[in-house]
Amino acid sequence: MATVMQKIKDIEDEMSKTQKNKATAHHLGLLKAKLAKLRRELLTPTTKGGGGAGEGFDVTKSGDARVGLVGFPSVGKSTLLNKLTGTFSEVASYEFTTLTCIPGVIMYKGAKVQLLDLPGIIEGAKDGKGRGRQVISTARTCNVILIVLDAIKPITHKRLIEKELEGFGIRLNKTPPNMTFRRKEKGGINFTSTVANTHLDLDTVKAICSEYRIHNADVSLRFDATADDLIDVIEGSRIYMPCIYVVNKIDQITVEELDILDKLPHYCPISAHLEWNLDGLLEMVWEYLDLCRLYTKPKGLNPDYEDPVILSSKRKTVEDFCNQIHKDMAKQFKYALVWGSSVKHKPQRVGKEHELEDEDVVQIIKKI
Repeated sequence: MATVMQKIKDIEDEMSKTQKNKATAHHLGLLKAKLAKLRRELLTPTTKGGGGAGEGFDVTKSGDARVGLVGFPSVGKSTLLNKLTGTFSEVASYEFTTLTCIPGVIMYKGAKVQLLDLPGIIEGAKDGKGRGRQVISTARTCNVILIVLDAIKPITHKRLIEKELEGFGIRLNKTPPNMTFRRKEKGGINFTSTVANTHLDLDTVKAICSEYRIHNADVSLRFDATADDLIDVIEGSRIYMPCIYVVNKIDQITVEELDILDKLPHYCPISAHLEWNLDGLLEMVWEYLDLCRLYTKPKGLNPDYEDPVILSSKRKTVEDFCNQIHKDMAKQFKYALVWGSSVKHKPQRVGKEHELEDEDVVQIIKKI
């Protein structure tokens, strides 16, 4: 492990000394590829079953979505968990009060949202310091990350945590790169682009691919991609996750300072201790989770508005709805009757492929 750590440090030092310009782009791309491979080596022990990610970190996923609280020690994560879920997580003014992962559940708009209070991370977590690897590995399983920041400490905390999460392959508030990467048997590296490229050229693409021992591939860009984007696509293990920057303890700063923080994108100011703006935070979490509530209607009865079926907005067909209720329901499916914004008529008869919208009412008709 020490040798991997030393190699990472050597590459980072070399990258910091190298000037960024067109002449060095090829060399920097190669260094970034080497760095990504070494980081993957660091991650491997925690992703394999026998390695043990640390006590208390194997939290069973429950509810409809999972939200993780990430931040430096003593920024108020445990207080926030206590106020939002009623779950007890020890609170104290000293650092590292929470040493394991504490789960809680929020009931919001009919959905069960699991909230994880992760132990405070420290700088260098991505390189194995503290319990950072376990913390960030658990964070990778979340649907949304809340980075909790202390309003009275500098915003540099934000950059440091972003750097730690980036090192573990978590891309915050980003979409996957709009490029196609396809390995092939022969023909060398074929590089095409529909836009002008300011970061990548054929030599850089070849250098990065050769680092991964890829000598035959088609690379097609539809945007001005960087070497990092290409490495992310080749690695294939990156997670693109929505993130909210929760600035806590706003009761301890001035209105002028709050106005400066207000310029941050994806930002929500709160005071967990005084319970300021917790409703606003929950509304923002709901928006970032991008969930879809669907109500069931048994034949001859009124719709059940108390217990909605929750689906992701990316997977919300009638077939997804059936699978969420019971895996055998799709096999017995004949057609569905739908009331709501996804149909023109109320009700409308639809098939398995029909895309549902938030708060639709669905009645499944089975084969006899």
